[in-house]
Amino acid sequence: MSTTHQPSDVFLKSDASSAFWGMFSLAFVILFVFALASSVLGVQWRSILPGAENAKGVVGGVKAAVYTFMSYIF
Repeated sequence: MSTTHQPSDVFLKSDASSAFWGMFSLAFVILFVFALASSVLGVQWRSILPGAENAKGVVGGVKAAVYTFMSYIF
C-alpha cells in the first residue's frame, strides 16, 4: 500500500520545524551571550547551565544547555 500525504500535513511539519529552529536560535543566542559575559567576568557558567557541566568549549556547552532546555519545552 502506498501512503499519500495531504498538503496540510506537510505544511504542519514544515511549520513545526521552523518554530523549533527559531526557538533554538533564540535560546542559543541568549545563552551564548550569558556564557561569554560570564567568562569575561570569571564566573563558572558551566555549573549554572544544565547540560553544560562536561563541555570543553563555550559553543559546545551552550549547545548542550540549549538542547537540555528545549527537551523541557517539547
